[in-house]
Amino acid sequence: MNATTIMSDRITVLPRTLVNQLLTQAQQSPEREVCGLVSSRDGRPVKVYPVTNVATEPGRLFQMDPQGLIEAMRDMRERGEELFAIYHSHPHGPAAPSATDLREAQYPDALYLIVSLDTKGVLEMRGYRLEGETPREVVLETAP
Repeated sequence: MNATTIMSDRITVLPRTLVNQLLTQAQQSPEREVCGLVSSRDGRPVKVYPVTNVATEPGRLFQMDPQGLIEAMRDMRERGEELFAIYHSHPHGPAAPSATDLREAQYPDALYLIVSLDTKGVLEMRGYRLEGETPREVVLETAP
C-alpha cells in the first residue's frame, strides 16, 4: 500500500468546535497518539468522545481502552447518536493511514480522521474511508 494511491471520495463538513477539540487534544499530547470517537445525529457530527490510548508503544500506535470504548458507545446510544468517525493522531508522521491503521481498521462505515503534528508547527487533519487495501481520502470542510 502506497499512501500516494489515496483517492478522493466526497466532502464531509465538520463543525469548527469539533475540529478545535480534536486539534487541541492532539496538541496537548505531542509525544503520544490520542484517539477516540466522533458521534453524529441525523448524519451530522456532534460530539467528541476521547478514549485513552492503552497501546504498549503510544508514541507510534493507538489502541483504545476497551472499557472506555464501551462507555463511549453506550453514551452515544443513550443520546440517540451513532458512530460517525474514529480519530487518532500521528505525532511523528503524516496525516495518512499507516499500514497498521489499515490492517486494524474494524469499522468500514466510519470515517477515519488522522491529525498530524509532524508539520512544522501547523497541525493537519485528513479524513479517510478505510475500505479494503486502498484508503479513499474524504475532503474535510469546516463550518461554523
